[in-house]
Amino acid sequence: MSVTIYTTPSCGYCRMAKEWFRQNGISFTEYNVAADMRSAEEMFRKSGQMGVPVIDIDGRIIVGFNKTEIEKSLHH
Repeated sequence: MSVTIYTTPSCGYCRMAKEWFRQNGISFTEYNVAADMRSAEEMFRKSGQMGVPVIDIDGRIIVGFNKTEIEKSLHH
C-alpha cells in the first residue's frame, strides 16, 4: 500500500493527518508543496485542489483530513 500526503508547514490538518497515520502504524511519504513546486503541480493534477492536505492512498485521492474516507481507502 502506498500513502502520500501533500502538506504545507503551516497546515494544522496536515499535522493531524500525519499524527493519525503514525499512531496507526501506517508509513507515508510526505511532500511539502510550499517548498516543492513539482509536488504542488502533481497534487493539483491529482486532486484539482490547491488546498492541503491531499492524501493519495493507492491512487485514491482524499482532500482534507477525512478520517472516514481514509479508513475506507485503507481497507479497500
